Amino acid sequence: MTQPAPNRQTAFNHLRALAERPGGQKMTRLFAADPNRATRFTAAFGDLTLDFSKSAIDDTVLDALFALADVAGLGKFRQRLFAGEPVNETEHRAAMHMALRAPADSGLKAIMPRGTENAAAMAGAERDKMQAFVEAVHSGKIKGATGQTFTDVLTIGIGGSDLGPKVATEALTIGRTDVKMTAHFLSNVDGHAFADIRKGLDPARTLVLVASKTFTTLETSMNAAAARAWIVAALGEAAVASHFAALSTNLKAVAAFGVNPDRVFAFQDWVGGRYSLWSPVGMVIPLAAGWDRFQQMLDGAWAMDCHFRDTPLRQNLPVLLGLVGIWNINALGCATQCILAYDDRLRRLPAHLQQLEMESNGKHVTLAGAPTGWDTCPILFGEPGTNAQHSFMQLVHQGTRPVPVDFILAANADHDRPDAHRALAANAFAQAEALMRGKSEAEIRAEMAKAGASQAEIDAVAPHRVAAGQRPSNTILFNRLDAFSVGRLIALYEHKVAVQGCVWGIDSFDQWGVELGKQLASGILPELQPGSEKGRHDSSTTALIQRFLTLRGEA
Repeated sequence: MTQPAPNRQTAFNHLRALAERPGGQKMTRLFAADPNRATRFTAAFGDLTLDFSKSAIDDTVLDALFALADVAGLGKFRQRLFAGEPVNETEHRAAMHMALRAPADSGLKAIMPRGTENAAAMAGAERDKMQAFVEAVHSGKIKGATGQTFTDVLTIGIGGSDLGPKVATEALTIGRTDVKMTAHFLSNVDGHAFADIRKGLDPARTLVLVASKTFTTLETSMNAAAARAWIVAALGEAAVASHFAALSTNLKAVAAFGVNPDRVFAFQDWVGGRYSLWSPVGMVIPLAAGWDRFQQMLDGAWAMDCHFRDTPLRQNLPVLLGLVGIWNINALGCATQCILAYDDRLRRLPAHLQQLEMESNGKHVTLAGAPTGWDTCPILFGEPGTNAQHSFMQLVHQGTRPVPVDFILAANADHDRPDAHRALAANAFAQAEALMRGKSEAEIRAEMAKAGASQAEIDAVAPHRVAAGQRPSNTILFNRLDAFSVGRLIALYEHKVAVQGCVWGIDSFDQWGVELGKQLASGILPELQPGSEKGRHDSSTTALIQRFLTLRGEA
């Protein structure tokens, strides 16, 4: 009698059963039993290595994870993704952000409701237009309204139009002396943000980029209007055409704003906002860092695309990183994920990954519209190392719930303080080892006794110093943080998200939860005007609106 094919829920149940084996979460036991564990549970792509040996995964668990991936159809999903099929099923769109960094002749296509598009060729044409604009700004061929060259670039956007470009720009410019332009970012609609930014800017030498696909996003529209008024007040209405460029597809709205048509750069529906830093949305990156570095970043991302597309699943870094996360979330019950990049130039990486992962995989229903029956995306947080060690790492070491950590580190630095970099690396490796090993009460008592502490002091303090250990982490180590490795690293996480979304059976590429808040805000905004007619809300919202107006003297 043939056995029924396993389903996803059965595979998840099997993972949980493996986690509940006696000693099944004891990493120290796994290391003691296998001298070659670190080698066997490390994968590499060039100089980029992923060490996932400090997780409670053995060969049996790894086989179960790949069995789950097989049940979920991960191999077929990967083929569909790169074939340009509409894997964003609720919006009937392909997710072809890979075409933004692919060679124009790579043949990547996107199958859309309006027909099949040569995505790589379209992206390549827009990239050529971007390059011409960037080089004209740098050479001084494109100047401001007063004839002065641009020294500063202000990007106005929010979400994917801000976080990705910001992390990449900082990664490629911090600490460098050959920066082409100084980059500034305005995302928060809070008026204090623009007030602070413009204090150090000369409007005559500032180029403003407005990044909004629809050119209707509330925060971006309001900030763009404020920047426009600032330019007009200083240089006159005619200066708008010289000082603004738009990264948008709404040509009518852009024209009404005053942007010249030849300074409008488009991207397609098969590019989601959180995957758009490689598109014209990332124009600030080459303006600040130079076109060559931007192209190297694209090359690094494309190298990771090819690795993900072509490498067998068991040697595939995005697959392994994604499946280790599945184990932590769905077998061990971890609800959080910490990102620690031991490089100050990646200080905004956790913020970008928060959007990338939580907007993509923060879903509660499957593609079929049914409740998943299993947990999906964890809550992400992080800071640069070593700063994090003096803030939230207390909880990570001694809190009541395990927090998986990704440690990210380059072996070589680009500054003149080699001792500082060795200290940075020592801290990264020590934190990962401490999370895994912990420190028992018996060890602490022996240590305190040797140091001459009294028995009373030992009894009082020892329990507070215990660190349970057995807390999972990955270490991502590579040669140097350059433009190529930045692109490769971000693309690694992009594909990890896709892997996990496939395994969970959800749509990683829509964002309907974001839309709900936008809709409600657009309805409440008119009600915050004095004397306006109030809508019907719950009693709390109604009372808060009234109190807001009262505090402003406008009730």
